[in-house]
Amino acid sequence: MNIPSLPKIELHLHLDCSLSFEVVQKLRPGTTREEYDRDFIAPTNCASLEQYLKCAQAPIAIMQTKGQLEAVTLDLFKQLKADNVIYAEIRFAPLQHLEDGLLAEEVVKIVDEATAKGIEETDIEVRIILCTLRHFSEEQSMGTIKLVEQFKGTNVVGFDIAADETLPIDNHIKAFEYARKHDIPCTAHAGEARGPDSVREVLGNFHPARIGHGVRSIEDPELLDHLKEKNIHLEVCPTSNVQTGIYDSIADHQVNDIFKNGNSLSVNTDGRAISNVSLNEEYQKLNRHFDWQIEQFLRGNEFAIEAAFCDEATKEKLRQELSDGFK
Repeated sequence: MNIPSLPKIELHLHLDCSLSFEVVQKLRPGTTREEYDRDFIAPTNCASLEQYLKCAQAPIAIMQTKGQLEAVTLDLFKQLKADNVIYAEIRFAPLQHLEDGLLAEEVVKIVDEATAKGIEETDIEVRIILCTLRHFSEEQSMGTIKLVEQFKGTNVVGFDIAADETLPIDNHIKAFEYARKHDIPCTAHAGEARGPDSVREVLGNFHPARIGHGVRSIEDPELLDHLKEKNIHLEVCPTSNVQTGIYDSIADHQVNDIFKNGNSLSVNTDGRAISNVSLNEEYQKLNRHFDWQIEQFLRGNEFAIEAAFCDEATKEKLRQELSDGFK
């Protein structure tokens, strides 16, 4: 099985956690490999999710101007191309990119236009998810969901909540209600730093179609079956889960058990730089540790297409590309 040649779908990918050494050298001239490894890559085993998230600070600092945001977005397309990704959804929190005077809508417009350019240059279909963060205020969350609505008809297609999942959800309930009322597709980070209770919490309050990570749902078999029954997709990021201390190693990861339960799931990198991993490498790890073959990878990508926040015509095109590429 030639993993690099397989067409792939990636649904859980943070723009600000995926800056290559090449783009960092361009935006922060003089950065050495050692400095890059220190500032942009999280330790293999972090003490907590919080320590992992701290590694997003250096990249965000060099994503504050139009030129920087364009460069980072187009750099990510190169990485997707190298993995033979045919469809990706990239996510970021626009409110984190206002330090140099850009307005939130300008940030979204810059990333959307750079994405359109990347699509044209590479033929990779890419869509954008805007994130609110757990520590944001209700006003910031509402501002973010209204940006998704404002950019309807562009490459902006969905809404997410990210960051420290141990923080309360109260500030964000209104934003997710707004999303539901306006038919805006949603995903939500849960079941990572906290157990099944965090997944139940977001399901009950946010009603997302997908869960970012969600792997700890397996600690509650009833919940795992509920997710399967409701066809709620899990965006699984194996290497990231080891880094944040959910599992000691990939061999201990429960992705295979979740898959065998019949749940809809996809394999993702989370942050290509922060986790120091490509999607090809994630696939190779599952092949090595769980003997995943063509059948499992194809099914995971089929699940991902079903769960993607794009229109039916795009999904049909992707199904055809997937089918041709997996023959």
